[in-house]
This record gives sequence, structure tokens and C-alpha cells, in this order.
Amino acid sequence: MKLLRTLVVSVLWLLVSLSAAGVLGVVGAALYFAPGLPDVRQLQDFELQTPLRIFTRDGKLIGEFGEERRTPVEYEEIPQALVGALLAAEDTTYFDHRGVDPKGLARAAVELVASGGDIQSGGSTITMQVARNYLLTLDRTFTRKIREILLALQMEQILSKQEILELYVNKIYLGNRAYGIAAAAEVYYDRPLAELTLAETAMIAGLPKAPSAFNPLANAERALIRRNWILFRMRELEIIDQAAYEEAVQAPVTASRHLAQLEVEADYVAEMARQFAVERYGDRAYTGGYRIHTTLDSELQPLAGQALAGGLITYDTRHGWRGPEQTDIPRSLAEAQEQTGREGLEEELAESPEIMQTARRAAERSQTEVEGIEGDVSNWLQVLERTPAYGPLKPAIVVESEGREMRVLARGGELHTLDWAGLEWARPYRSARSRGAAPGSASEIASRGDLVRILQREDGSWRLSQRPDAEGSLVVMAPDTGAILALQGGFDFDASKFNRATQARRQSGSIFKPFIYLAALNSGEMNPASVVNDAPVVMQDGSNELWRPANSSGDFLGPTRIRVGLARSRNLVTIRVLQSLGLDRTIDFLEGFGFDPDQLPRGLSLALGSASLTPLEMTNAYAVLANGGFQVSPWFIERVTRGDDTTVVDEANPRVACRDCRDGQQTVERDGETFEVAPRVADPAAVYILRDMLRDVVERGTARKALELGRSDIVGKTGTTNDQRDAWFAGFNSDLVTTAWVGKDDNSSTAEYGAQAALPIWMDFMGQALEGQPERWPERPEQVVTERVDPDTGRLLREGQGGGIEELFMADHLPDVQSRRVEREVERESGSQGTGAYEAIF
Repeated sequence: MKLLRTLVVSVLWLLVSLSAAGVLGVVGAALYFAPGLPDVRQLQDFELQTPLRIFTRDGKLIGEFGEERRTPVEYEEIPQALVGALLAAEDTTYFDHRGVDPKGLARAAVELVASGGDIQSGGSTITMQVARNYLLTLDRTFTRKIREILLALQMEQILSKQEILELYVNKIYLGNRAYGIAAAAEVYYDRPLAELTLAETAMIAGLPKAPSAFNPLANAERALIRRNWILFRMRELEIIDQAAYEEAVQAPVTASRHLAQLEVEADYVAEMARQFAVERYGDRAYTGGYRIHTTLDSELQPLAGQALAGGLITYDTRHGWRGPEQTDIPRSLAEAQEQTGREGLEEELAESPEIMQTARRAAERSQTEVEGIEGDVSNWLQVLERTPAYGPLKPAIVVESEGREMRVLARGGELHTLDWAGLEWARPYRSARSRGAAPGSASEIASRGDLVRILQREDGSWRLSQRPDAEGSLVVMAPDTGAILALQGGFDFDASKFNRATQARRQSGSIFKPFIYLAALNSGEMNPASVVNDAPVVMQDGSNELWRPANSSGDFLGPTRIRVGLARSRNLVTIRVLQSLGLDRTIDFLEGFGFDPDQLPRGLSLALGSASLTPLEMTNAYAVLANGGFQVSPWFIERVTRGDDTTVVDEANPRVACRDCRDGQQTVERDGETFEVAPRVADPAAVYILRDMLRDVVERGTARKALELGRSDIVGKTGTTNDQRDAWFAGFNSDLVTTAWVGKDDNSSTAEYGAQAALPIWMDFMGQALEGQPERWPERPEQVVTERVDPDTGRLLREGQGGGIEELFMADHLPDVQSRRVEREVERESGSQGTGAYEAIF
């Protein structure tokens, strides 16, 4: 008996000691963490954030970031069914506890020990979630959990349960850019909260735990299980009755995507603007009501996106069919649910077998039939709904593939028939340079249940397509200011957010050559008629290997005028021009065009475009050529405003080209605003002559296809790098500078030249952008003169001397005069050896 009494007393003292230790621990934690805690009282005056909005220069919306609702949902506006659903899903004892749930914390402590210090579910109450979402970071650490608990306890002393719940429902992220329950109701159901059904409120209540995994658009079969578990809990907690439960758990999935449409598709520029805002204003960029007005032209930007997408699809079609994106997709939601994994649903499925049974019946009730297709295609429609369209390519599922026709199901239950003209291109892709045999029937291309892409043709019919294997970019600038008028950083932003226009450093190839020739012209040491030997060269490349550069054609022309060398993109001519000028002097000159000297290789390979540069950098450099030699810089943000759009926070002040400005003039007025004049970095006469040389690239060089545009004021240069990894065309007139680049993200070969892959994209854009615009060629500088030269020697012909060709020169840098000479045959026939030129004899 005494032993038993002693044991009981000992246990009691142990419990008291442990309790005291726990209390001391909590008190100690409170004393330790309290000084660094945020002030909970700020939540009493919490203002709803206004999102960051991005616009074109004429006020068209291109992007929106941050919470999208304008006014908060007050507690009285929350349907009681939704309150009950949220409590059943997240915190059943919400109205009973004082900010923390001891049982939930005990579960979190067990997880903490099991995971070695990483909080998993965390045992968070709704109050603790509000503390985390509004006042703390989202990292899962032990110290953050302690701070979360302390803040929750404070909040319960200051705010009512209704106020806390109001904060919760206005902050939670619910997938598809929907923050808060009001936004979710609009995004998923296109209706206000008050009009949602019980099943729909339960679906939304299931999202906070995992907005992606339980998303009715992305994972309808899992979302059904989660929804019905919440409905089961609501019934068990007597929030709803049996009749309401039975009706709701059988309801089909009705969610679909309802997002606000942007006025202009310019996702890459919108993201550039977002990054600028975050760097400049921090996290307040998303909530402070900032409005960024860019330099984008709302008419040119869509043309750029269409031209790039069309060019990449055309390129891809030439290289073959890589197969469906998915195969054997179950037709019905019930079939898909049987095949779906159960990971992450353990809590829901462990509650009762009834959860899975009702979810299965709801899936069966979600069946959907489409006229022309036998049976339930509910899952096919769900898959199509959640599969994004990339550019003009729409997702479709093959319904039937027989003979030389293919029937496909598209979004909205649309059925399309693809004829053989839209299928026969689909020879199997083997490599960038090889395709398999032509298909003999539609069944060789894709089968029933396969996910493919379709593209609408100009006549309204559809053809088979696929997401291109190559990527690209298109950059358009105003040459006099450097303003970016259009920019497309890839085929589709949703497919890849990597901005190739600004982030992809790729070898520039031959589009870099004009700057080497301009350096030669600007120095006065060469002119368009200067003759350089197009012959083999062997030199050390800085390693133990010898460098033997060659022309892409594999031949050599011998002595060649540099005008011809540029027009025909002769590598050996360009190398010898750079060799003659010297690397250091040339690189110093190139810095004026916006090139970073540290990014330029210190070797003669620079002449061939071995420098890795972004398409934006190349476009900016060509802008300097187009504006007559003024150093402008690229920019894309005109101004930043707040509130009612009248409070200007930031405003651009670019330097601009001014051909008419007198020497030493510092500023110029344009459209009522004063701008700093950009410095000259090249002689205007040299730039004019180079522009004339670049016209030869179009008229008789590698870009002859551009003659199809029927304009005499466009010039440019093609470019292709080693193993055809990069295809370029950069060109301009006096109004627009545009650079098109095509390549693969893994730097493998495109198997095409710049004239094949990039030039058509450039032409598609420029042809539409300049339609109806008068041709403009810059005024010829006074110091540019026309003289006749011997095409073989590049030397001036004497007055009255026959033959020769006309060439442009800077007046103070004329070539030598052709020496008097006659052919030996002429001397022999005249009998007057050594008397001089042919004209002196006859």
C-alpha cells in the first residue's frame, strides 16, 4: 500500500513538474520572441491591396500582379455554408479555442520529432494561418511556428472571431491567381459568393490545403474526393443535414476557368515590368496601386507575337512530327478517378469508405456527352479545359483516326475533322536534319485518346500541329529613342517564362559583321571599294590548336571589295578587316554601340560573331546604325503612377538622336518634352555608307528574299552560327529596328540558316508593321560623294576614263587614283610601248 501511495505521489509530482516546465517553456518563449513580433494591432486597419497593373503606351492592359479584388469581403457577406465548409476543412474548433488547438500542436510536435525539425502540417488553426499569411514568412521552421502561436494568442485578445475569419477569407490563395474566396468564386464559377451551391462552396473550401493538388480544373478527380470529405465532415458536425449532404455529394464538377482577359498579349514585357517594380518598390509593388506605363505599341506587339509564333510553327513543320503530348487518356471522369493516385488523400479517405463511394458516384454523375461521340467524355473535356493553349495552338483529343482523316475533340465540346492536307506533313522526326517516311494513314500519326495540338488555317479549317521544338525572340525598337515598341521572348510565356530576348546570350554570328565594317569605314583607313584578300588563313587560336576559319560556302574569291565581302558574308574578308584595324581599337569603338567590352572575345573570332549577346543588345546596336550613329539605350517604362493615375512616381528621361542638332547642343524638345541629346559614336557619313552597303545584302546578298516586301528603304543582315545553332536576321528602316532570332534552348542545331528560319519571321512582322507607311531613306550627308572606281582594284578612275562602277566615299577619305596602265596586247598593236593609258593610245 505504501509503495502504491509513493508511486502515485511520484507520478503526480512528475506531472506537476512537466506542466510547470511546459508553462515555463511557453513563458520563456514568449519573453524571448515577443520583442521581435510584428504589431498585431495593424490588422485592425488592414487595407485591401491594389494590384500592380501594366499597360501599353496607349493605355491597354497587358499584365496584372497581386491580389485582384478591389474590396474586401466582410464577414456578413460570407455565406454561412462557406463558413461551415472552411471550419470543417481547416479548423473545427475555431469558435471554441483561443487561437491555438492543443491537439493540433501535439500532432505537430510528433511530426517535428519524426521529421528532424521540419514542420509538416503544423497543426495550424485559422487564427495561426492569418498570423502567418499577414505578418510572417511562409518558411516551415520551428521558430516561425513559435512566433505564429504567440501572434495567434495576441490576435484573439484584440480581434473578434468574425474579424479574424474575415481576414482569413480575404487573404488565402486558392489557385489560378485567385486570392480570397470572392476571387475564387469568380475564377472558378463566374458568380458571386451568394450564388454558389453547397457543392461549389465545399470545392472552394478544399483549396487552401493544396491549391494545385485539389484544384477542380487541374485535378478534378482528386478535388471531388476532397470536396466530398468536407461535405461528410459538415454532416458529421451537423452543419448540414442529410438531405443537403446527399444532394451535394452527387453534384458533378462544374468549375471552369474564368480569368480576366488582358487587352494585349505581352506577357514577357509584363514580367519585365513586374521585376522592375519589385526591385524598385519591394513587396509593396504588388499592393500599392502602382500602374506602369510601358513603351509598347498596342498594334505592333500583337504583330510581333503572331510573326514569331507563325515562323516557329512553320520551321517546326519542316522538321517532322514528334508524336502526341499524352496517350490513352481515359474518356470519363469515373475511369480517370479509378486510375488516379491516392497520395495526399490519406486523411480524407481514412475518415470513412463513404468518402470514396460518394466521390465515385459524383464522378459518374459528371458524365458529359458530345454529339458525334459515343459515350461519356467528361474526363476528355476536363483534360482539355486544364491543358493550356500555346500561342495559336489549341489542345485537342483524337476521337477517331482512320484512313486519311482524323476527328478531334477541342475545348467546349467542339469537333473538328483534319483532312489529309493538314496531316500529311507529319513525317516522323528523327533529328534536326532527318525525318522518317511519309505517313500513309491518319492512324500512323495518332490514335484515339491521344492529346495533340491543332492550328486553324486562314480558310477556317484546322490542321495538325505541335508545340515547336525551336524557340525564338523578336525585338522591335524605335531607332531615335531606343524605346522598345514590341518584344516577344519566346513562343509562349505559359509554355516557358524564360525571356530569350533579354536573357538568352547566344552567339551573334554574321549579324555582328556590319560593326566590324563600320569600324573600318569610321577610321578612314578603308572604304567600300577597299580590296581585301578572300583567301585561307591559319593562325593560333590561343590554345595548342590551329584555327582555320573558312567561308560557309567553302570557296574563296581572292581579292574582294569589302562591299562584296559584307553582302556575301565572306568570313575571311571580315577577319582580315578586323586584323587590319586591330582588336583593341575595334573593341573601343564597339563600346559606343552598347556592347560590354567584357563580353567581347579578345580574338579575331570576334569578326565572325563569336560574342554571346542577347537579341535586345543586338537590336540596340542596330538602332545606332538606323539613327545615324547616336548612342541610344533600350528602355521600356515611360512612367509609373499610383492611385488615380495622376500621381507620377517615376518617369523616363531617355537620351535621343538628333540629326539636325548643332554641334555641342545638349538638349532637344520633342512633343512638348525636353530630352538630352544622345552622344554621337560614329561618323554620320560612315554610317550612311554602311547602310548603303547593307542594302546590297538585300538586293544581291544573303537576304534577297526580303525583296518580296517591295520596299527600297529596308536593310539588314542575316546571321548563322557554328553548326547552325543560331539563326538571325537584324534589319531596319528609318522608323523601326527589328531583330529576329531562332534557336534551341539546349543549344543544339536548328539545321537551318538565318535566311531560312529568322528572315521570314522578320519579313512577316515588318511587312505588316510598315504597310501603308511611306518609304524613308535618310538624307545623304554632305561629306558623302559618289565616284567611279575600278571594280578589281577599288581605285578611282580618272575623268574620262571608261568602264568602272560607282561607289560612295567620304569626301576626305577617297582611295588612290588608278595608275596609268595598258595591256601588253594594246601596246603591241599600237606600236607605242609605254605611252600610257588605253585612252592615250586610241
